[in-house]
Amino acid sequence: MADRVTVIGWDGSPLTDAARSALGAATLVAGAAHHLALPEVPPRAERIRLGSVALAARRIAQHRGTAVVLADGDPGFFGVVRTLRAPEYGLEVEVVPAVSSVAAAFARAGMPWDDARIVVAHSRDLRRAVNVCRAHTKVAVLTSPGAGPAELALLLDGVHRTFVICEELGTDREQVTVLTSDKAADHVWRDPNVVIVVGGSPGGAAAQGTGWLAGHEVGHPTGPRGWGLPAHAYGGVLGEGESVQLRTAQLARLGPQVGDLVWDIGAGAGAAAVEAARFGAAVIAVDAAPESCERTAALARRHGVQLQVVHGRAPQVLEDLPEPDVVRVGGGGAEVVTACAARRPERIVTHAATRDEAESLGRALADGGYDVECALLQSVDLDTSAWVERERSVVFLLSGYRVPHP
Repeated sequence: MADRVTVIGWDGSPLTDAARSALGAATLVAGAAHHLALPEVPPRAERIRLGSVALAARRIAQHRGTAVVLADGDPGFFGVVRTLRAPEYGLEVEVVPAVSSVAAAFARAGMPWDDARIVVAHSRDLRRAVNVCRAHTKVAVLTSPGAGPAELALLLDGVHRTFVICEELGTDREQVTVLTSDKAADHVWRDPNVVIVVGGSPGGAAAQGTGWLAGHEVGHPTGPRGWGLPAHAYGGVLGEGESVQLRTAQLARLGPQVGDLVWDIGAGAGAAAVEAARFGAAVIAVDAAPESCERTAALARRHGVQLQVVHGRAPQVLEDLPEPDVVRVGGGGAEVVTACAARRPERIVTHAATRDEAESLGRALADGGYDVECALLQSVDLDTSAWVERERSVVFLLSGYRVPHP
């Protein structure tokens, strides 16, 4: 097997002495076409055009000699190092890093990036990268063919963002373009490129000073502690079906996370939508009442989260929304549940005030191909000054879990 594998990052600047020394001793060099054309590559070294890193790693493991792998940017940051270090190849890896393409992109834009989310976009799961762009105010997207700036812009339809598109960083064809997301789909962009997606309301505290945890908005690192927050955290009275206990159980079953898109249908005052967004998920809050939409938007600004508010009546308004991962149905009955089930989210939660209504909702979930769980939740709010009952709530909680295809 290879005596040593040196992975060299390349950012367009002259190679370091360590990199030139490793290349000079190489008997096998793997990289993209522009890497293999570098004058420092020994003319007698075996050359491998780097497509599949796994295939190259197998070839390197069989090679008797000294191997070098060239890669753009920092190869340890969403790069080839992870694959090469996989135990099945048994390779000893040494890394000569370079400036990552993300760091270079933010440098070209003159922006700090300790508060940015960083995602990799592939055509097979582009929507998850888009959902992060929906949910956060600053995201760097490492794109790939078929999952570039134009595709990002098309899936962000209805959400205004600014794109900073950095093409072919480190080469003499490098170009940086700033435009709004609605214009990005009108252009053809060169690979490789990095897209910085910025925008949305910062909400809450102003972003001043520095943060302490990478990937979190400066000035808003955590927000209120906990989840299932009481009514006063949302400005007072919440609507029917938004009690702390029911909302907590719904969120526990939905499990919203970064990369998810949550539909909150019948969002009411917006408490559940805001809390789902606080988990890092993208959220679309739908309600037929204009005052509910206004209140949800105001709550999002107050809590410093990004969400999209859609005014309209379900199920009709759902037809033009992007595909959800999980759905909370706060109102609309079996007709809305049926429409949601047709979009095949992983989970759907809803509630009912009566057993008859619960049975109707449960049938709609089961007919839509979901395993159904129903629990009767009873909670009693006590006045602790006198330890007497202040309010009692009884509700049926229904959860639908998508049945996997055989």
